[in-house]
Amino acid sequence: MAKKYYFASDFHLGAPNALESALREKRIVAWLDSIKNDVEELFILGDVFDFWFEFKTVVPRGYVRLLGKLAEISDSGVPIHWFIGNHDMWIFDYIPSELKITMHRKPIRKTMLGKTFYIGHGDGLGPGDNGYKFLKKIFRAPALQWVFARFHPNFGIGLANYFSSISRKSGHEKDKVFLGKENEWLAIYSEELDYLQPTDFYIFGHRHLPMMLQLRAGGKYVNLGDWITNFTYGVFDGQEFKLLPYGSTPTIYSNIPVSR
Repeated sequence: MAKKYYFASDFHLGAPNALESALREKRIVAWLDSIKNDVEELFILGDVFDFWFEFKTVVPRGYVRLLGKLAEISDSGVPIHWFIGNHDMWIFDYIPSELKITMHRKPIRKTMLGKTFYIGHGDGLGPGDNGYKFLKKIFRAPALQWVFARFHPNFGIGLANYFSSISRKSGHEKDKVFLGKENEWLAIYSEELDYLQPTDFYIFGHRHLPMMLQLRAGGKYVNLGDWITNFTYGVFDGQEFKLLPYGSTPTIYSNIPVSR
C-alpha cells in the first residue's frame, strides 16, 4: 500500500461545550483510525484545543481518546508533527514527551516525495492584524507564562477558556466568507514567499475555510479548513494534493474556496 502524508488543523476541542467537543473528538479519532494503515507522516497544524495550559504537574482534563490515538500512531513508528496555534500556544513539554511527537512553533519548509512544502498554523502571518501580532508577543513572553502558572488551575484555566471562547466567536462568521484571493491574507503571504523562494505547496490552518488557490508564481496555497464546521483534511500521495471532507461525499476542493 502506497504511503501518504496527511494534514489536519483546528479541532478546537473543548468548544463550545463538553458534549459537542466529545462528539467531535470521536469523529477525529475515527478519521485517524481510517488513515493509520497508509500514513507516512501526520501533520497537525494547530488549535487542537480551544485552550491549553500546562502547569508543572497539572494538565487540562479530557481529550484522552485523541491523545491515546496519537500515541498509538506515534508508537507504530509514524512521525507526527504538531504546529502550535494561537489557541494552544501554551503547550510546553508534556505532549511532545508523552506522545513522542515533534512540536513546531514556527512554519517549516520540508521536501516530501520530490515536492516542496511550507507548513504552519498561519496566525500572525501576512499583512494587517497588527493588534493580534502584538498580543501574540505578549502571550508568548516567558514572564507572562510564569505569572499565569501562579494561578490555581481551577481559576486560571476557567478564565482562559472564557476569553478563548470570546476570541473564537468573534471570528466565527468571518470564517465563513471567502474574501477574494487578493484579500486572503495567508494567500497574500504565500504569494510573496513564492516569488522569493518557489515552493509547490503552502499549507496552513487558522483560517477555518477550506480552499486551494493557484498562486501566480506557480505554487498552491491550501487552507485545511476546520473540524467545527467543515471536517476537512489534506492528503498528499506523491502526485497530487487533495483537500477532502471526512464522512461525506468525497468532493475534492481544488482551486475553489468553499463556504458553508
